[in-house]
This record gives sequence, C-alpha cells and structure tokens, in this order.
Amino acid sequence: MKTNSSPIFVGGLDRCGKTTLRAFLVSHPNISIPAVGSNMWTYFYGQFGDLSDPINFERCMSAMLHYKHVRFLKPDAEEIRKMFKQGPATYGRLFGLFLEQHARREGKPRWGEQTGLIERYADRVLESFPAGRMIHMIRDPRDRYVESLKMWPNGNGRAGGAVARWLYTTSLARRNLKKYPSQYMVVRFEDLVHEPESTLRSICRFIGEEYHPQMLAMAGAPDHRAKLERSAQRPADGSPLSGEHIGMYRRELSKHELAFMQNIARTSLREFGYGLEPIHFSLFERLAYIGWRWHANFIRTTAWLGIEYIQHNFPQMFGRKPASKMVIKDATT
Repeated sequence: MKTNSSPIFVGGLDRCGKTTLRAFLVSHPNISIPAVGSNMWTYFYGQFGDLSDPINFERCMSAMLHYKHVRFLKPDAEEIRKMFKQGPATYGRLFGLFLEQHARREGKPRWGEQTGLIERYADRVLESFPAGRMIHMIRDPRDRYVESLKMWPNGNGRAGGAVARWLYTTSLARRNLKKYPSQYMVVRFEDLVHEPESTLRSICRFIGEEYHPQMLAMAGAPDHRAKLERSAQRPADGSPLSGEHIGMYRRELSKHELAFMQNIARTSLREFGYGLEPIHFSLFERLAYIGWRWHANFIRTTAWLGIEYIQHNFPQMFGRKPASKMVIKDATT
C-alpha cells in the first residue's frame, strides 16, 4: 500500500490540546510533528513580499532562521535554498520544506505542524497542499480561560480577550468546515479526554492512516506523557489524559466573568455542545456587572478582534512578530 505523504496541520487556540494531540499523532510510525509550535504562518506569511524576488526570499529566510522555533528544527538552510528554487516561490512551499526536512531526519514519510490559530490561514494552507488535512482543536472557552490565567494572570477585561478568541476560532471552524468538508476536522478537547481511543480512530480515518494502539499510550512522546501523569491522576483506560481539568470554571471563575462569556458566546457554546451555567447575582453584583465589568470586557473583546483584523489583512505593514526573547541574535543564516 502506498504511504500517505500529505501534511497534517493542527490548529486551534492555546490551551486547547494541540500539544496533546501532537503527542498522540507522533506516536504513529508514519507521522512527524515538531514538539514546538512552528508558527511559520503566524510570523512570516506575507510579510516579505513576493518570494520569487531573491532579496525578499533572503529577508524571509534570515528572519525564519533567527526564530527559535525554526532553529529547533535544526534546518539545513543551504538544502532548503536549493530545493526552493526548483518549484513555486510560495510561502507555503517554503514552510513545508523546513518541516519535510525535519520529518526525513526522523525517518518518517509524513510531516505536520501545530500552530495556534493556523485555521486563519486555511485557504492559503490548503491551496498550497491540496491533499493536506487540518485538525482544529476546540475547547470549552471557560476552561481554556482558567488555564490561560495561570500564564497571564493580570489585566482588566481579560475574559473579553478570551471570548474574542473563542468567537474568532469558532467562526473559522464553521467557515472552514463548510468550505473544506473533506480536508477539515474539528475535534473537541473534551472528546479527546473522555473518549480518547474512539476519537483517535476517527482522526486516523480522517487523515487516512491506520490506527495504532501505541498512539493511545503516547509512545512517541514520553516526555509529554510524563508531564500529564505528574499533573493528574491516571485514568484506568491507559490514556494519560484526565478529566479533572474539565469544568474547572465552575469553581475558578468569578460570576461576572462567567456571565460575560456566556452572554457573548452563548450561540457558539451551544453549537459546539457546551451547556450554559445558571448564574445568580445579588443586586449589588448585578449593578457592578452592568455598570463597569461588562463594559471593560466588551472593550477588550472588540479591541482584540480589531487588532486581529489589521494584523491578518495587512501583514507587510502590521504583521505579527515573535517576542524578542524568541529571536536569536547571532543565528547563522
């Protein structure tokens, strides 16, 4: 049987299970996905103009080779330069050459990548790789927000930013599923946790691979499995995933944050199978919510969506850049 070499793209918001899905997938003998998010589409797509211009291409290569997540791949830059000249001068093809080279080094025929919100580039990705498959991870935004607070605990209107991301990613899920029904799959994090084997079997059918039992045990990602087992009680089914982080919002979120998220995202919550929690405000709590907290969160929601629109649609002027700590100053290019 011919080996499937079409790429696999794993997207979704942060704290939604992309890295965990990656750990399952790389436990398949045919699939290579780097342990860190590649983020090539996020930080480099469209920012350097036409790559058929050698000057633009070298500017792009230099920027990529200074980025830590690209350097993690240990690329052979000269080989990539040589191979790039042999085909279409597109961003997607350039990104693919880095990941294909990494997969060959691992001795696997099929490459993939995990990148937060890569679903925003679904048209460009699937145009570049017509046989590719994109898996979009979705998680209850209330639990995802609780997890994100552990990393970014400060600031007003934080729930507004979190719900903006949820509205954005779910709108892309709807749109991309409709446009690419055979190439696009949405997977709920909760299904991966509660029904890991059946969910993985479904994913394998979607990507055209045979299911292997070692996938469930994360045999190809022992470090990630160990991390999961240290942080939660191990379930009896052999999966390293635990359900104890599902529904955390019921005890962790304040009433006003929960109320705002459910009010703004109620349609999407129901559409993706997440129920609404009853909330009971005292008179003082209701006045505080309506008078100030709702507005602070709503401003954060609209601000995030506005910035996202500008960055996405005008990459050469306002494209996203990696944080300075992620840039290697003395990288060899």
